[in-house]
Amino acid sequence: MRNLPEGIARWSARHPWRAIVAWFLFVALCLGTGIALGNNAATAEDFRVGEAGRAEAIATDGGLQRRPTEHVLIRARSGPLNGSAAGAAAEAAARDVRARMAKLPQVAEVGQPERSADGGALRIRVVLHGPELDGRKNVVPLLEQTAQAAAAHPGVVVEETGSPSISKGVNDQRGEDLALSERITLPITVVTLLLVFGSVVMAAVPLVLALTSIAAALGLSMAVSHVLPDAGVGTNLILLIGLAVGVDYTLFYLKREREERARAAGSLGSEALVQLAAATAGRTIVTSGLAVIASTATLYLATDVIFSSLATGTVLVVAVAMVSSITVLPALLVKLGQRAERRHRRLGTPATAKKRRPYVPKGGNRDVHGNGRILTALLVPARRHPVATLAASVLFLLALAAPALGMKLVDPGKDTFSRALPAMRVYDRLTAAFPELLVEHEVVVRAAPDRADDVRRALTELDRRAQADPLFAAHTEPRLRGSADHRVHVLTLAVPHPAPTPEAVSSLHRIRSDLLPATVGALPGVQSAVTGDVARSQDYVADERATLPLVVGALLLLSFLTMAVAFRSAVVALLGVLLNLLSAAAALGALVLVFQGTWAEDLLRFDSLGAIASRVPLFLLVILFGLSTDYQMFVVSRIREAREAGLPAREAVLHGLGASAKVVTSAAVVMVTVFSAFVALHLTEMKQMGFCLALAVLLDTVVIRLLILPAALLLLGERAWGPRRPAAPRPAGTEEADAADELTSPVR
Repeated sequence: MRNLPEGIARWSARHPWRAIVAWFLFVALCLGTGIALGNNAATAEDFRVGEAGRAEAIATDGGLQRRPTEHVLIRARSGPLNGSAAGAAAEAAARDVRARMAKLPQVAEVGQPERSADGGALRIRVVLHGPELDGRKNVVPLLEQTAQAAAAHPGVVVEETGSPSISKGVNDQRGEDLALSERITLPITVVTLLLVFGSVVMAAVPLVLALTSIAAALGLSMAVSHVLPDAGVGTNLILLIGLAVGVDYTLFYLKREREERARAAGSLGSEALVQLAAATAGRTIVTSGLAVIASTATLYLATDVIFSSLATGTVLVVAVAMVSSITVLPALLVKLGQRAERRHRRLGTPATAKKRRPYVPKGGNRDVHGNGRILTALLVPARRHPVATLAASVLFLLALAAPALGMKLVDPGKDTFSRALPAMRVYDRLTAAFPELLVEHEVVVRAAPDRADDVRRALTELDRRAQADPLFAAHTEPRLRGSADHRVHVLTLAVPHPAPTPEAVSSLHRIRSDLLPATVGALPGVQSAVTGDVARSQDYVADERATLPLVVGALLLLSFLTMAVAFRSAVVALLGVLLNLLSAAAALGALVLVFQGTWAEDLLRFDSLGAIASRVPLFLLVILFGLSTDYQMFVVSRIREAREAGLPAREAVLHGLGASAKVVTSAAVVMVTVFSAFVALHLTEMKQMGFCLALAVLLDTVVIRLLILPAALLLLGERAWGPRRPAAPRPAGTEEADAADELTSPVR
């Protein structure tokens, strides 16, 4: 494993065109296979969790599952429908809408018009064929017919909303948001790479490899979805992580190759230089990529389709980016290097990289790595005052992490979606006229057919008690349905309060802890459970809390073992885990501070949920651990190289930090840019993820890697490292290999 990256790079360097063609064939094969197989989307069964999931399984068994439902709202342009003209126009529009909907093959049932309690609106319920999650695919013809009916009846307002149209709107909005994020991130990424390399060609290499890695990962994700169904979030993550990590790995390799080229001063050819870079940067990239994959894979332990989809997307794109950096990248570098060498021979100039004049700060500490004034200044406190730097930095991050102790979790439902969606604005008007549509609980009961009468009586009694409770909406008749075989019954209870409110949650608890046990629960041999939007949300959050210790425990253990093997030091591995926890906690604390309150709503253009989206903390903790370990690998690998070359611990730390500071910071700029673009999206959940990831990378780069880590390693000294391991001998037998032996020392 240790020599694998170097062996692959050696083959790529010797056969560059084969490696380049093979890479693009691989990308085309992945993408073509994915397109041919298609994407296997998760079904409603895949999302079932807890008691709500059990209730939905029972209802489906009886053919009483929830079906995609739309509502057509008809109202006067001003005032109520009580007037004869407006009322007659509304009735005519209702008849037209019902006739139009009944003709559509996508429609299973069209309800009678219902008038709101204040008489100001009419509502027509339209049920679609197919599973609940397929509604957004089939709703387009309904929306077209509603628009035509609205044009045919200008005297009233005819508009449509419902879970299918809202889901379609959210999906369309997500696509537009992703396009916006790409327009933001790509130009900034290009500018950053141009500043780092000063060459259009070299700046294009990381970008091309990142984009091809994303394309291959997208194809692979479609193929893998037939084993692990896609919850609809994997593509977003492949784009988000793919650009960041793809550029990150390629940037690290490129910088190392340029360092070797500058140190060789023309004594080595491109093939030898690429092999030198592979022996160090290539091995570090492989180790780092495997660490990110291992930490992300802990999300599978949550046994949740959304987390599995997120993990699959991340694992695939990191793996592909890692492979591209040790296969096609060496081949590209060889071809570009050979082209540059031919040009220099033709012009008669030396084929060495231009060296910038080193910055010498006051006090005479020469920056031999070309980090510039800012980075050099940031490295000074840890070098001169490690105790004070460590204490101040840790206290700062702990203070930033403190708000995380008050974190509240919520599973965002449709009530939290952006009001920029037309369907959501109609939803608000619909629920204002018909508040009983805000929340619906479904009490599902399964019993032997000969107990059907007892079950109906018990459910009727449950409904009567609910009617006496102000938490529930009033109605004239119980909404009770039974299966054809009389084994399954479903009672629907309406609640006139939005899903995220305490009243809606209290109504669920009232059913589960009081009404259901006192009625249906008294019947022997009967299965019962409660589902609905609120039940799904509450059970989902509870399930996440239950699996959190297992996932976090596995994450900490795998991170420690990965770093202990990579660094050959339990002390450095333990320090890495603690620093990862500290930076993740600080980022989550800032997330609570910004998004759980309301003070930043106008600044970041969001409506506070009063809580954090339930999937965000666990996902961010895992991803942040992976990214932090990524940077830890890059920095500590340079320190170990210097130490194995003979430097004492203090000098090795300072050399390793100086040598890695610029490339780590450049990679961080790209990552922060990519993640920050997601703050501009409409979905609050994506805003929270983007904000937290961007801030975490920023904190990890500046506070952890430039202040805390060097201060801690300087204070630990030789105690942080195990016995020295001599550098592996370079391959001999050629003039270039012999020259390479003279250039492997990083302190040269």
